[in-house]
Amino acid sequence: MSQEYVIYCDESLDHGKYFSNFYGGVLVRSSDLQQIHSLLLQRKTELNLLKEVKWSKVTGQYLSKYLDLMETFFDLVEADKIKTRIMFTQNSIISKNLRSEQIENEYFLLYYQFVKHSFGLQYSNPSNLLIKVRLYFDDLPDTKEKAANFKAYIASLNSFRQFEDANIKISLDQIAEIKSHDHPILQCLDVVLGSMQFRLNDKHKEKPEGSRVRGKRTIAKDKLYQYISQRIRKIYPNFNIGVSTSRSDIRNVWLHPYRHWLFKPREYEIDLSKTK
Repeated sequence: MSQEYVIYCDESLDHGKYFSNFYGGVLVRSSDLQQIHSLLLQRKTELNLLKEVKWSKVTGQYLSKYLDLMETFFDLVEADKIKTRIMFTQNSIISKNLRSEQIENEYFLLYYQFVKHSFGLQYSNPSNLLIKVRLYFDDLPDTKEKAANFKAYIASLNSFRQFEDANIKISLDQIAEIKSHDHPILQCLDVVLGSMQFRLNDKHKEKPEGSRVRGKRTIAKDKLYQYISQRIRKIYPNFNIGVSTSRSDIRNVWLHPYRHWLFKPREYEIDLSKTK
């Protein structure tokens, strides 16, 4: 016997005012996948959201529709049908002693850390039955060669001791790039991920040049963020979006339906000029 997890991954905003390198992931058990896909697709159809849903498309005109879709999505998160993880870096935390190849491949190296650690897969299998992992990445923004090398690097997690001990298997042929247009789960992740980079980088305060008030689109996005924040805090009261979610028990990295991870390198220094 075996089980399978399906993980959808996305990224947003290379470099923000205060926070950068946003990565997001959604994990669904394959036994629930078709039901969740159909439910979100049906909800989109009912709301007449027939095109791709994206954070960048949020406007006052579409706000109520996006709020309704996020209600359905977070009902699934709250029920632990969907596990959601967000990872990001803080600009004031400066890596030290990086080699040139680490700097050049920062995007993929951070993505690797996200897949390896953010869901706590090694704590998901107390029965030690075989668990297969299928990974879907929104189109990777680099050359085919670099993307292929990255997928091979992800597949090398099979030799990660903690994955071996937990009987977690990632096959190279189960790692794929996909078009978010065809996957409502990935579209919902884009909205949540976008809302976090929007708020953490104080984009909710922005005003058009020469204006004393915020633009209508900024107000709409802030309202959508506020709803998402409210739903997260329904699960975890006093949730702080700008820090790593606490883990009083290491197994919570797997057990929690929603978590944030402020990634910090092993060696770093603090630049206070880059804090809020």
